Amino acid sequence: MFILVNLKAYPCDPIEVATAARDVAEESGVRIAVSPQAADISRVADTGVETWAQHVDPNDYGSHTGSTLAEAVAEAGAVGTLINHSENRLKLADIDGSIQAAERAGLETCVCGNNPAQIGAVAALGPDSVAVEPPELIGGDVSVATADPGIVTDAVDAAANVDEDVDVYCGAGISTGDDVVTAEELGASGILLASGVAKADDPRAALEDLVSGL
Repeated sequence: MFILVNLKAYPCDPIEVATAARDVAEESGVRIAVSPQAADISRVADTGVETWAQHVDPNDYGSHTGSTLAEAVAEAGAVGTLINHSENRLKLADIDGSIQAAERAGLETCVCGNNPAQIGAVAALGPDSVAVEPPELIGGDVSVATADPGIVTDAVDAAANVDEDVDVYCGAGISTGDDVVTAEELGASGILLASGVAKADDPRAALEDLVSGL
């Protein structure tokens, strides 16, 4: 299982979370990555933790003020990127363009979708992975794996029907080790979470709980 921690724009200490994630990953053998704000990518990557961008835009070098250039986040130390998170939605053509930009820069890609139908659609664009995240459960206390396990299994099937090489991650409301185990049992190969770690009083303890059942 892959654990991808999205820090969003939460008022947390990205270095504290990154250091905790690095240490727990080393001790447990579980793959853990942290996705900070673009301005913090370099500092987070310097801790040695696997680092992902929260977004890249579908453009190359040029006159694109305000864009997040895939090459720039790669040079800062990111090895992957989220695309089309529920809080930063893109049109299908732009998702395709962002995937191509990420691949051009050598970044691994995870494209988010709200439901199994969207997961099937974005899987057809050839990302490395997809993450199913019902918006109504994002940031809540109930995980999608518990609230509606059918969404996870249907998303796994939808992606497999398009491209069996695309991994499926489970997002929205994931916060405990039990959630991670349930997601794995439903066929997910990773989880995407944010507040469960970023808002935790003790990020290391939260991460240790997440990997406890693996």
